[in-house]
Amino acid sequence: MSKVTVDISIGLIGILSFWLGMMKIAEQAGIIDKIAQWLSPLFLQLMPEVPKGHPAIGSITMNLSANFLGLDNAATPLGLKAMQDLQSINPKKDTASNAQILFLVLNTSSVTLIPIAVFVYRAQQGAANPTDVFVPILLATTASTLVGLFSVAFIQKINLFHKTVLLYLVTAMALVASLVVYFAQLSAELLAQQSSLMGNLLIFSVLITFIFIAMRRKVIVYDAFIEGAKQGFDVSIKLIPYLLAMLCAIGVFRASGALGFIVDNIRFMVAWLGLDSRFVDALPTAFMNPLSGSGARAMMIETMNTHGADSFAGRLASTIQGSTETTFYVLAVYFGSVGIKYSRHAITCGLLADLGGICAAIGVCYWFFG
Repeated sequence: MSKVTVDISIGLIGILSFWLGMMKIAEQAGIIDKIAQWLSPLFLQLMPEVPKGHPAIGSITMNLSANFLGLDNAATPLGLKAMQDLQSINPKKDTASNAQILFLVLNTSSVTLIPIAVFVYRAQQGAANPTDVFVPILLATTASTLVGLFSVAFIQKINLFHKTVLLYLVTAMALVASLVVYFAQLSAELLAQQSSLMGNLLIFSVLITFIFIAMRRKVIVYDAFIEGAKQGFDVSIKLIPYLLAMLCAIGVFRASGALGFIVDNIRFMVAWLGLDSRFVDALPTAFMNPLSGSGARAMMIETMNTHGADSFAGRLASTIQGSTETTFYVLAVYFGSVGIKYSRHAITCGLLADLGGICAAIGVCYWFFG
C-alpha cells in the first residue's frame, strides 16, 4: 500500500497541474464572479434573515460557484469567508443560525459539474473511460443537494414555492429530467458510452470556453495557466502523507479480516432479502465519506485497486465519492472557524443529504452499469 501511495501521487502531478492551470484561467477570467451573480437572487430568498446587499450573499454564491466548477482550493477560503460574514449577523454567536446551517448543508452536498479528482483517480487506476461516471455522479449529487435543501427547508419552514426559488428549482430539475428521459431510452451498453461521450464533450467545451472568455477579457492565458499549474506538484506531494496513512490503515483493516467481516455480513443480509449484493463492495467508501475526505478517497482507490476501476464496485465507489463532500469535516472546519458550539439540525440534514446521494448513486449505477 505504501508503494501504491507513491505511484498514485507521482502519477497525479501531470493531470493535476493541467487542471489547476485551467481553473486559474477561469478564476482570472471572472467566471466564478459571473456565476455568483446568477445565483445571488436565489440565496436572498432562501436566507431571508440575511439583509439584501450583505457581503455574505456574495461570499456564499462565490463559494458554491467554485464548488460547482471543482475549484476546491478556491472554495475553502471562500466558504470560511462566507461563514464569517454570516456570523457577523448571527444573534447567538455560539449557536448556528438558520442561514449558516443551510449554507453548510448545501456546501456538503453541492452539485459539482466536473468532479476532477474522481476522474483523475479513475484514470490513475487504469479505467478505460475515466469519465463514464460523469452522468451518474451528476444525477447522484443533484439528488443529494435536493434532499439537503428540502430537509433544511422543512425544518426552517423556508418557502420553496416562491417564484424566484421555483424558477431555479424547476430549471435545474428540468435539466436533470431531460437527462433521465434521454438515457431511459438507451441500452445498458449505450448508457455507459453516452455518459462518457457527454462527459468528454462537456469537459472539452468548458475548457475551450474558459480560454475563449479569458482571451476576450485580456487575461494572459499562458501566465495564468503556469501560475495555477505550479500548484499541481505541491498538491500531489502534499497528498502523500494522508494517502499513505489511510491506505496503509485500510490495508491492515482489510488484511485483518475486519473489513471483510463487516462487508460479508451486510452481503449476507442483502442476499437473504433476495437483492443483488454487488453494491456492498463499494459501501466502505459510503461509510467513510461523511467522516473523512481522505479516508473516503483512500477507500475508493482501494476498491478500484481490489476490484478494478471498471468493475461495478469501482464505478459505484467513484460515483459515491463524487456525490457529496465530507459532512463532519466541513462542519468542524466551518463552524469551528467562527466558534459555533451548537450545530442544531446541521448534522441531521447533512447526513440526510449524504444518504440521499448514496442511495441515488446505487440506483443510478445499477441503471447505467448493471
